[in-house]
Order: sequence, then C-alpha cells, then structure tokens
Amino acid sequence: MKAAWYTRNGRADDVLEVGDMADPLPGPNAVRVRIQRAGINPHDVKRRSGTGGRSMGAPVIVPGDDGAGVIDMVGAGVDDRVGQRVWVHSACHSSPFGTSAELTVVPSTNAIELPLATSFDTGACIGVPALTAHRCLFADGPVRGSTVLVTGGAGAVGHHAIEMAVHGGATVIATASTPEKQRAALDAGAHHVVDYRRDDAATHILELTEGRGVDRIVEVALGANMALTTAVIALDGVISTYASEAVPEPLIPVYALMRRGVTIRIILVFVMPLAALASAITDVTTLLESRALSHQIAAIYPLESIAAAHIEVEQRERIGKVLLDTASGSMPDLETREASR
Repeated sequence: MKAAWYTRNGRADDVLEVGDMADPLPGPNAVRVRIQRAGINPHDVKRRSGTGGRSMGAPVIVPGDDGAGVIDMVGAGVDDRVGQRVWVHSACHSSPFGTSAELTVVPSTNAIELPLATSFDTGACIGVPALTAHRCLFADGPVRGSTVLVTGGAGAVGHHAIEMAVHGGATVIATASTPEKQRAALDAGAHHVVDYRRDDAATHILELTEGRGVDRIVEVALGANMALTTAVIALDGVISTYASEAVPEPLIPVYALMRRGVTIRIILVFVMPLAALASAITDVTTLLESRALSHQIAAIYPLESIAAAHIEVEQRERIGKVLLDTASGSMPDLETREASR
C-alpha cells in the first residue's frame, strides 16, 4: 500500500515520507479499512512535531487519527463487516499506523458505520473533533435551556460544539476574532458572536446573559482565556477544556471560581469513558442521518502532499478541515459527494 510516515519528530517537510509499505492485517476484534479520505487534526501535527514534549513512542508512525473508507477485511471475533462504509476515529492512538495511508487497521469499535447519504469527505471530518465537542458539552448532562459559551467558534471542535449545543436546545455565544471567523461561527448556528480581543468582551457576554453569566464553556485555550472565562462563568458552571496551547500550565484563580462552585473539566477524547464514547457515537450518527452537522473543508491534498497539508493545519490561515485523498482507485460505493456537508 501507499502510506505516509515519519521516523523522527520534526518539521513536516523534513520528516514526512511517502512510499510503499506492507499491507496491514487485522488481528482479533479488529478491521482493516481501505481509507478514501483522511482528516488532519492539530493533534496529528503536534504529535509529529513533538510539541509539548511528545515523544515518538514507536520507530515508525503513520499519522492520522481520523478517516473514512470501506472495510475490506476483518479479524477473528468480528462479524462480517466487509464492504461496510465507515468513519474511523483514534486510529493512531491505539496503533502507530494511522489513516494517512491506503489501508489502516483499527479496533472494530473504532470503525463506525457511515450513513449511506454521508460522504467520505464528511466522514473524515467527524472523528476526534466531533467526539471532543460532544464530551465537552454533555459530560455534565443535557444543555437544553442553558447558555453555552464556545471559545474558538470557527475551529473544528468549536464548530461542532455550536451545532450540537443549538441542536440540544441551548443558547450559544461564540468567540471569534476576524470577521471571517465570526461569520463561520454564525453560520454554524451561534446566536451571538463576540470578538474576544476586545477589552469589553466579558462585559458584552454578561450583557447577553443579563448579568447571570454562562452555564457551560467549551474552552479551546484554558490558560489564555482564564480571565475572560472566570469573569463570565455562572454559579455552578462548568468549564470544559480540550486545549491550552498558548499557556500550557495556567494559573487557576481558585477562590474566584470556588465562590461560584465552578467545575473545570479537562477533556481528552482518547480516554473518554466507554459509556460516554458510545453515547457520543450514537448522537453523532443521529445528527449525520438528519444532516444536522455541516462541514467546511479548507482543502483536500493528495497523499503525496501530506507535508503541505500538515503545514496548512499548523498555519491555520483558512477556516475548515484539511483532508488527504488516500484513494487508490475506484471503490464500490454509493457516496454522495458534498464538499460542505
């Protein structure tokens, strides 16, 4: 099979290679997926670059947690799923061989049936971002009737969090900087968008909630946004964070948060409780079937250009998901090709 890999951490154009690799075989309770599209997440490029002290963990790594394709082989203990269209998540967490290849092997539970009318492009966008958004929103119960603040509303997790929160019956306030990102958050369904760079951002959010504050926050930058979130979180509120890149070891204003009984919940999709993961997968599938999730795609690169794709994700100049075209030929598929859904 054709695959991309790296054998050391470093810059994308220095360490990523593309070539031939032996076809993987599924072990017990695993399936092999012929990947048609692979999604690239910020976590993938951080793992490859070694950001935050990340180490290789294996001598050769094929990057990519997310993707979509067709199961073409199953291991012992798996019912016959050959020919099933699936979306894949966390491929590179359970193995060093991820989705940036024509074939990947994952636990059967990590390959989720893709609704017939859902494209492979869409399937590759779901995975880690959608599951993370779901956990951030619903780890503490339903959101109906609550006010949710989504920071970084134009990002992949933020985009899904807005859509899921609106679908769940919440009033959604998003933060975004540029007019383009603000429009993306509004297009996702946010009721209000606030420029977090403004000195009066917290005042504006409090005005939108009539001074009560927000019940839950889906937080992309815990440390950098700590002053803002502390100012706007409501009594008994929850801050669910999935990143703190700019300030990886933030100072927590304990007493200010304690006086409001605030919970800080730190989310990593790879260690979600199994019951929470199952609930997220069920809900995401339902949302896909009803077309309640939208997907803006920034670019689709051929596998051979994976280094350029990784660089685009790192630069974050365009809004939307960056995908890899890993298809090696025609597939027996009824895919509906929709670049935006």
